[in-house]
Amino acid sequence: MRPGLEQQTAPAPLAGPESGEPTAARVRLGAQLRQLRQAAGITRQDAGAAIRSSASKITRLELGRTGIKPRDLADLLDMYGADPAGQASTMALARIGNNRGWWREYGDAVPGWQAAHLGLEQSASMIRGYEPRFIPELLQTPEYARALLTSMNGDLDADRTERQLAVLLRRQQILHREDPPRVWTVIDEGALRRPVGGLAVMRAQFGHLIDITRLGHVNLQVLPFRVGGHAACGGPVELLRFAGDQLPDVVYLEYFAGAVYPSRPTELACYWDILNQLATQADPPIASTLTIEQLRSGL
Repeated sequence: MRPGLEQQTAPAPLAGPESGEPTAARVRLGAQLRQLRQAAGITRQDAGAAIRSSASKITRLELGRTGIKPRDLADLLDMYGADPAGQASTMALARIGNNRGWWREYGDAVPGWQAAHLGLEQSASMIRGYEPRFIPELLQTPEYARALLTSMNGDLDADRTERQLAVLLRRQQILHREDPPRVWTVIDEGALRRPVGGLAVMRAQFGHLIDITRLGHVNLQVLPFRVGGHAACGGPVELLRFAGDQLPDVVYLEYFAGAVYPSRPTELACYWDILNQLATQADPPIASTLTIEQLRSGL
């Protein structure tokens, strides 16, 4: 239960890395509006009509997928009976949510389906994941990432490759900021053995993985071939968790031309359990580092 929402009070002030991040602000705002609407016993259809729109618009607002005009937000808050303090705080949250994300400056290097993930990633206190194909993006060296992006984009789209690389390097800064998220990732052995960019690139990439495991907030495990089949055979999984209780967990499942964000509580619990299973089946961190060292020595 989210504290205070049943009494239609204001959300706690944003603090930390999410304070200026529009995606996290929109998700928080959406959750707040949904709680207020439900507490007031108002349907999405009626709420949509109050702002001269539709139930689907209310759904998008409550999922944090779009910003909201100040006039529309004021009308909804009046309709829901929010107190003055709650209205002022929620308006401030909406102003953050209406800001442009930093990734917009990179144009089509960031597809629309990825934008929400980039924004929420910046606000997460924990990033858990499983990667069966390649080195996880946050742990890639620039050379590895450039070689991988070039293989995907082709040599004729070098400009887009460089913009995508710039986005990735900017994302990776969260690992070295003052309040970094805890990163707990399981890498399939196949991802480590898949050559990308040549021997020198792979040798440097393995060295980078070994170095980055020395960071206290990064936990890396290798899922060896001997495990065989497992719960996440379908593809990569990432789960973002946030400090406090203002944002729900976010699951991100990326595929070749898009991504999905499962959001039902049962789905979130399922993927958390899958990641726990993988962490149990994978080698522990020390043994995983030894595996990476052996792979580097063999190049």
